[in-house]
Amino acid sequence: MPDYEIVKYPNPVLKIKTSNIEHIDDNIRSLLIDMVSVMHKNSGIGLAAPQIGISLRLCVVNAGDGILKMVNPEIIDKTGYHSMEEGCLSCSTKTVAVKRADQIKVRYLDENSNKVVKTCTGLLAKAIQHEVDHLNGRIILDYMPIYKKFLLNIKK
Repeated sequence: MPDYEIVKYPNPVLKIKTSNIEHIDDNIRSLLIDMVSVMHKNSGIGLAAPQIGISLRLCVVNAGDGILKMVNPEIIDKTGYHSMEEGCLSCSTKTVAVKRADQIKVRYLDENSNKVVKTCTGLLAKAIQHEVDHLNGRIILDYMPIYKKFLLNIKK
């Protein structure tokens, strides 16, 4: 396994919308396995490819219901919202209150190119939304009120 490190804010790769995967091959499957290892090594419940410096539409999540390896995930439905404090492996010293859907429906390809549509609730739904944000070039600091960004000297 390559020695991937977590990319930290303000690295510009975290603010770039990722590219879709056109073909799932052994390299993509291997990268997903490596991402799971990096996520666990850093005590995370999710990890998106940009967080290891790779601008591809891949993420992995393990919020207690088993490992999900997602290629080209897209949230297609959301219901019920509330805020909760979130942390991020790429913004390790900050937590931010983020308002997210309590239930989502996500469409993605698994590592074997199977189309999956999954309804998720609770922490799993929140974690998937967090990782899809990364794939769209958005991080938790983007949810922070402007006055807090100013006080913490966080640039856009």
